[in-house]
Amino acid sequence: MNEAAKKVWVEGFQPQFNTPALQSLAEALEADDPRLTQGSTTVPPPLMCFQDWAVEGCCGVAWSGVEECGGFSEATAGEVEECFARYCFNADKRMGEPAACRHWLNWFDDTPRHQMRAELLALVQEELQRRAAEYVLNKNAELYRKLA
Repeated sequence: MNEAAKKVWVEGFQPQFNTPALQSLAEALEADDPRLTQGSTTVPPPLMCFQDWAVEGCCGVAWSGVEECGGFSEATAGEVEECFARYCFNADKRMGEPAACRHWLNWFDDTPRHQMRAELLALVQEELQRRAAEYVLNKNAELYRKLA
C-alpha cells in the first residue's frame, strides 16, 4: 500500500470505525467474502431508484456503514451511502486535505484483490490488536485504582 493510502486509512478512516465493524471487515478480508467489492461503493449502486434496496455488497469503507445500519440483512443502499459520505468527509477533515480519502479509495479499487486483501487485513489486525491491548491496560488501571 502506498504511503498516502496507508496514512488515510490509519489516520482518516480507521479511527471512525468501531471494533465490531473492524472485526467484521477482517473476517471478510480473510474469507475473501464476495460481498466486499472493488470499484463500487455499494451493490446495488447508491442511485435514487435503488436507495431503498438491500445492500448486497460494498467497499471496505462502506462495510462499516453496513454494520452501522444493521448488517446486510437490513442495510439499504441509501443508508450505507450516507455513512460512506460521512466517513469520507470526516477522513478529509482528519487529514486536513480536501478529497484526501481518494488516496485510499483509489488504492482499494485499483489494487489486485489478493494484494488489497492481504495489505488491508494486516492493518486492520494491527488496529484490533492495539485496541485489545489498550482495553486490557485500561481495565488493569481501573482495577489498580479500586485496589489502591
